[in-house]
Amino acid sequence: MRLARLALLCGLALSAPALLGPALSGPALAQEAKGDKAKGDKAKEEAATPTVEAKPAPYDERLERLSEILGAVHYLRNLCTGKPEDNWRASMQRLIELEAANEPKRQEKLTAAFNRGYRSFAAIYTACTDSAVVAEERYRNEGATLATEITARFGN
Repeated sequence: MRLARLALLCGLALSAPALLGPALSGPALAQEAKGDKAKGDKAKEEAATPTVEAKPAPYDERLERLSEILGAVHYLRNLCTGKPEDNWRASMQRLIELEAANEPKRQEKLTAAFNRGYRSFAAIYTACTDSAVVAEERYRNEGATLATEITARFGN
């Protein structure tokens, strides 16, 4: 069931032409609204939910690669559009919620992969270039292929 949602989440997001927003933690994921009551209520709800011991899924390596791709595409799209968008980061957050709910170690791995992808391109590109545009397109295509393969092989 989670993988079916992954296909919808990543398949649509990766093929969408819209550009998306900042990374997930540290410099990348640190865009949270302070004082948002709904988020505060959700945090209380999650704190009350018991934590489950992380069980590696057979597709975890692929999921980490997909997370890395989402981070890279997030950075490159924002760099090249010149206006901040948050869709890729939001897709990553949703992926974490669907795939690693109540599994802190898996959440950490997926977040680290997203940030690694984001930072790897942030270290290289400070301005949008032709090669940045090509890299973004290739990563987006790889991500779409990867999401399709994960759902085809491991989906219900």
